[in-house]
Amino acid sequence: MTDTTLTASRLWKRMTPDQRLRASRALWANKEAAGDKQQAAQLIAKHMKFRPKSVGGLDADRKARYLTAVPEVPEELAAHLLIMFHLAEQRPMMGTFLDALGIKHDDGMIDEEHVTPDPARFAAAKAAITGAYPAEDVALYLDTLQWQDPASWGALKEAS
Repeated sequence: MTDTTLTASRLWKRMTPDQRLRASRALWANKEAAGDKQQAAQLIAKHMKFRPKSVGGLDADRKARYLTAVPEVPEELAAHLLIMFHLAEQRPMMGTFLDALGIKHDDGMIDEEHVTPDPARFAAAKAAITGAYPAEDVALYLDTLQWQDPASWGALKEAS
């Protein structure tokens, strides 16, 4: 029996190389992610067989490209990368989806702490972003929602 539970590190592995690159660039552009950057630099050094000091001297784009090649990313870092990716890259899609669900948001960020989406509206919300945005970005966003809160978003799997 294979465990198919969604985790951030599994989602990282499923991401396309372009998505990983965009997520990695979002990390290096984030001024508040010092700890994540340090952890990513250590992963790059280990994966590329570089000295950590050498990684520190690389420009942000090169570090992003090297991080993209790291196959195993720890759960916490993968979670932060997913969140940074969506906040930096996917706000219009997130807003369209939440509008279709009738959920109040600020540029794709849900306003309230605890929101229970109406599963009856999932199919229409998925339809609102499918075709309007790249299929791999839509799939990653929906999987990320399910990973973050399976109780609220688990029925997305069945919505068509």
